[in-house]
Formats: sequence, structure tokens, C-alpha cells
Amino acid sequence: MGAASKRTVTLLQINDTHGYLEPHPELVWDGATPKFPTLGGYARIAAYFERVRAERPGAVVALDNGDTFHGTHAAVASKGEALVPLTNALGLDAMTAHWEFAWGPAHFQALAARLDYPVLAINCYELESGRRPFAPSRVVERGGLRIGIVGIAATIIDKTMPPHFSEGLRFTDGDKELPDEIRRLREDEGAKLVVVLSHLGLPQDIKLAGMVEGIDVVLSGHTHDRLERPIVANGAVIIQSGCHGSFVGRLDLNIERGEVKVERHELVAMDDRIELDPKMHALVEGVVGPARDKLAARVGHVDAALHRNTMLDCPMDDLLLAALCQASGRTIAFSNGWRYGAPVPPGPVSLNDLWNIIPVNPPVMTVTLTGAEIRTMMEQNLRRTFSPDPFEQRGGYVKRFCGLTILAKIENPVGYRVSEIFAGGAKLDPGASYDAAFVTAQGVPAQFGRDRRQTSVTAIEALQAYLENPQEGVAIPGRIVVF
Repeated sequence: MGAASKRTVTLLQINDTHGYLEPHPELVWDGATPKFPTLGGYARIAAYFERVRAERPGAVVALDNGDTFHGTHAAVASKGEALVPLTNALGLDAMTAHWEFAWGPAHFQALAARLDYPVLAINCYELESGRRPFAPSRVVERGGLRIGIVGIAATIIDKTMPPHFSEGLRFTDGDKELPDEIRRLREDEGAKLVVVLSHLGLPQDIKLAGMVEGIDVVLSGHTHDRLERPIVANGAVIIQSGCHGSFVGRLDLNIERGEVKVERHELVAMDDRIELDPKMHALVEGVVGPARDKLAARVGHVDAALHRNTMLDCPMDDLLLAALCQASGRTIAFSNGWRYGAPVPPGPVSLNDLWNIIPVNPPVMTVTLTGAEIRTMMEQNLRRTFSPDPFEQRGGYVKRFCGLTILAKIENPVGYRVSEIFAGGAKLDPGASYDAAFVTAQGVPAQFGRDRRQTSVTAIEALQAYLENPQEGVAIPGRIVVF
């Protein structure tokens, strides 16, 4: 077989951009030192995409793992609709989804109908009909090669997200459906390269690749991993490329005699070495410009950086929880272990920063929990976060809390990870009642507690009030002590 039979294709990946349209601070570790370079922005991503397309004409596939149309003020204020012209301008070939369901399946289907590229979700089904509302796959031809792309949406949409996300739908892990679809793509569609576009998360994708034969590449999303080097599992090449659009993943592949080889993988920082694409810059400005002055208003100052880049606790949610306590009069509070939210470097805090911290801007809620309920809730959360079976890992980071100290042994079996819990200096009494504040059903799931009440204060209002007048000792940062 001559050199002419050798095919080359480049895959470009963006994942978990979370509505970040402009350059923003991103946390990058330099050893133990956090640094906050300005990265990202759709105008840089567009410019980089076009640069690669010029380098490899007709041989580029651009894919988006989802968590695209939600996460910033611009995205939430328009329910994702303002971002449609921008994503269309990127020339994407397909996407899959997660937070796109935040306004319900019907809204997302209407939004998807306006995209110039398909939403793929082999694991999403209508409850009544059993049909898939989105195509499981598509085939594109690039560089003389037929490429099959299979999408897997986030499996947690009907499991840990608010119920309205999945109204009328159910989601599987996708592992049962994949073998037949891969066989169909290869035998009926003539695909010589099979790419799985997944929003399951990196641990799940590694397991999936090990279970299912015939996958050449997995573009992984959801867990915000920045992979400097691909992971290979069962012959499948797996990459993931950070979050917030701060990086683009580039994977150059050579395909010859049915063998797929990695020519190059690069995690490309979207920094100021990439000039802004003028057309995309104008589109972005049209979306963010009208609210720019309002969102730039200074609402406070922080001496230490706020971020969500650590697993057990983080300074960004310490601030949020303190604000919930001050707004509610409680000393215990809970929130979800979200991963998204660009960091806020030391210095001024803007209203836009607060929207980035909690873009859903839910009301501050109160609830009364027993000590036993708190323990069970935290055991469930640790199981979802640290399960040895990747498909049972349903959460983000560990649930955030304040006013408690939890002694834990993460390596223990399910149900035995929490050794002891203290509220202040006293051991938590299983039969006693504890008043707490929280935000969203992910903060305190509906099966826990009684006397759940909604206050008149939203999370962003609580944050703003706390930054304007922080009360000393209003909340003790919660910590899990692993021993």
C-alpha cells in the first residue's frame, strides 16, 4: 500500500466552555503556587480553528462536548439563545450536552433546531415513546476519510440534576448502545475512524473505552481535566481539554491500513499569542456589550483568590456559604460541589464575578435537618464523588458546607466513610435538629429535612450584601479532614 493510502485528520475539541465568551482569569498551578493568566474567549477559539483549517484544508473536525449554553450572565439571561450565532460561526461538526437541559428538554430541542450542526446523544430516550430526541451519531468525510461520530450526553441529567432538566426523558450510560452503533457505522456507513464525543467524565470514559471494542478516539468532557498527554485504553485515544474555553484540544491522527496513530496531541492555551478573530469578536461584543457596564460594577474586594479548583473545599464556595449564613441567620449551610466558575484573583470583585460564581442565581433556602440526615446526606455525596465504580460517580466535587467538621476515611466501604461530624465544637447528635441554609436541590436534596422555606434573597444578592458588609464569625468554613 502506497503513501497515497495514508490519511491524516485533525480533531479539534472544546469542552465545558460554560458560556465564557470573553478572555477571563483561569487558575493554572505553578507547583504549589496558583497563577491567573487571562485565557479563553470565542474570538481566540475562532481564530485558532481557522488557523488549523488553513494548515490542514479539508481535514479538520471540530467538536464540542457540551456545557456550552449555560454558566455566565450572557448565557443564562438569554437561556442560551444568544450563543447560537456564535457557536454556529465556529463551524462545529457536532456537540453533545449536559447543562443545555437547564431550561427543560423542549427548550433545548428548540435551541438545537437553530444550530448548523447536530446534537448527538445515543443515550437519551423519550419516556413515553422510547425514541431518541437527538441523533445517536453522524458521519463526516474529511481528508478522504469517512469518520463516524457518536455522542453520549451526561448520564446524570435524570439522576442528580433538578427534575425539570429531564422531564419526559431518561438517560443511560451509553455502553450498551455503543457496540451496535459502532458496528453500523463501520459496516453500513464505511467509517474508518470512530470518535466518541462524551460528557460522561474522564473516569467513566476510561472505563467505557475498556468495555467497548472498536472506539478509536474518545473526546471526553464534564470533569474539566486538562490532559497534557492522551490516555490510551483498549486502543482508544482519550483526550480532555480543561474548561471555560481556556484551552483547545488538538489531536492529529494518521490512519493507514486500519491502524490509527497519534501524530500529535496538544493542549493549546487560548492566550494573547492568538489574535482575535474580528468577526467573532464583533459577535461576542453584540452579546456582552449591552450589559458590560452594569456587570462591571464593583461590589467588593477579596484579599485571597476565589476558585473551585480543589476537591474537598474551596475559597469560592467558602464565600458563598458565608453569604448564605449571613442572609439566613443560620450557622450551617450547604451548596453543590460545582466545578464551573472562573476564578477571581485577589483584588476587586465585580457583579459579573458573582454571576460567574452562581449563574443560576437561586433563592437562599432554609431547612431543618436531623444529625442523622446530615450524616446520610454526606455519605451519599462521598459515594457519588469517590465510588470505585466510575459509572456510580454522579457528583462534581465534594458537597460544600460550612459550620461542620467531618472526619472521613475516603478509602472505607460505602456507608462507612464518615467517621465523625462536629457542629462547632460538639459532636453532631443524630437525633437533634439543626437549622441550615442551602441553594438549589443539589445543596440539600429533596429527600432530606423538613420545613423547607424559600427566603426573599437570591444567592447573588446574598453575596453582594456579604461583600459590602461581612459579619465577623458569621460562618465557620466547613472542612473534611481525611485521616
